[in-house]
Amino acid sequence: MKRYHPLLVGLHWLVAVMILVALLIGGPSLAEMKNSDPEKMFGLTGHMIWGLSIGALMIVRLAMRAFSKRPLPASAGNALLNSGAKFAHLGLYVLVLAMVASGLGIAISADLFAIVFSGSGAPLPADFSIYAARQAHAVIATLLLILIGLHIAGWVYHQFYLQDRLISRMWFGKRT
Repeated sequence: MKRYHPLLVGLHWLVAVMILVALLIGGPSLAEMKNSDPEKMFGLTGHMIWGLSIGALMIVRLAMRAFSKRPLPASAGNALLNSGAKFAHLGLYVLVLAMVASGLGIAISADLFAIVFSGSGAPLPADFSIYAARQAHAVIATLLLILIGLHIAGWVYHQFYLQDRLISRMWFGKRT
């Protein structure tokens, strides 16, 4: 088998784009807005729905990965790099799910579900940084961006140095 299941491929690319949008656009733009800005509520609504969607899709992806046949593990020709790749992929799953969990922690701590979705009328907290989950959310976002960068560097290494076309495993086409 040369390729991953098409559903896994589709989920990989969909979730990858969603994560990058959340990390590079959603989070930074929300962080710059004052909590008293009326637009913040609209942004938070979208960010929360987006983050919960990423979490749900990651769970589907993990379940699909557990139950579908996969190609044999790829080799970089170096045991240390192969181990690093395994840890990096595991780290991506862990950090994405931790990001969703810390986002839920912020939402629960600040009662955002009632404020944003139920129209409780309560104001947003003056500053989200008072919540430990917000601090964790920022650290996890930084770690996730670093790991994504390493993941892309791994692709560059395979694609241009080893020239093994490893990316084709995570694309659509015949699986055998």
